[in-house]
Amino acid sequence: MSNDTKARSGISNIGVVMFTVADQDAAKEWYTTVLGFEVRSDSRFGPNDEYRWLEVAPPGSAARLALNPPMFDQPGGGSIGVETADVAAEHARLSAIGGVDLDAAPDDSTPGAPKLFMMRDPDGNNIAVVEVPAG
Repeated sequence: MSNDTKARSGISNIGVVMFTVADQDAAKEWYTTVLGFEVRSDSRFGPNDEYRWLEVAPPGSAARLALNPPMFDQPGGGSIGVETADVAAEHARLSAIGGVDLDAAPDDSTPGAPKLFMMRDPDGNNIAVVEVPAG
């Protein structure tokens, strides 16, 4: 199909990304305490309120992260990227907390690549912390 005959998508934004977690309360605590995210939604639904929809996000972010219990798979294995203006300072902050699963501090050894480091939440979901200059 050529580009001129394709219908344009009505999708305009990535609103929510979903991670599978073993314990929603523990995940909520980790994301709000370690990463400083805020709770955007925490509600029950379904017959007898048996399901829970939990979203967290960095303050000011339009995109949210839903923390869901496993439906078909084990928790963990998802990936997201978060952005900061100073990746070295964020790595130092997280290192000072202790017990956070972080890779080594970022360096400038890969020309053309953004400065970043990887970390994992307690369920094994991957988080790339990427430096994006302010402005």
